[in-house]
Amino acid sequence: MALNPQITNLVIILGMMQVSKKIPFDDPQVLLGVRILYIVTNIIIAGVYLYLQNKINAKKDLTTLKYVEPAPMGSADEPKLITTTVHSYDLQQLRALWKSQLMGVGMMGVMHLYFKYTNPLLIQSIIPLKGAFEGNLVKIHLFGNPAIGDLKRPWKAAGGLMGMGGQGEPKADKKSIEQAERAGSGGVKEE
Repeated sequence: MALNPQITNLVIILGMMQVSKKIPFDDPQVLLGVRILYIVTNIIIAGVYLYLQNKINAKKDLTTLKYVEPAPMGSADEPKLITTTVHSYDLQQLRALWKSQLMGVGMMGVMHLYFKYTNPLLIQSIIPLKGAFEGNLVKIHLFGNPAIGDLKRPWKAAGGLMGMGGQGEPKADKKSIEQAERAGSGGVKEE
């Protein structure tokens, strides 16, 4: 039985917080080493994402993918039918990964350079790298796992704190798709 990634992240964060208390960040050499570690892990993540982009574009899987995207929680909107290709879906997911990584780097830059926090550098050198290798795109395109079971597209949106996301999961069953088609909600092919 594998542990939930959120639980392992919590354990890593708590462990690294204890370790970071023992690290002398006021020593310029130590601080430089932690900064280099942070930069190297982000370069590795960028390299993985660029490799994924090349693999996705090389496969160019034009298999049609239909699913019903649920309306945001608390919204009066109806669920929307999405018709796309596996290639477009994977590129869309990769763009979301890039955006998430760049937001993390931006926030870390502000926290470290402006507010002078050093402890999060160590934690943020490990958690994003772990998250990158646990992603569905990496499992399929880098590790070669087949897109069945939990890896079948469309993927469930990663939940927020304790798995409580602000949106339900996409539905790809025939009944939901036919219902959305009859309701006339979407169905326009996204590029």
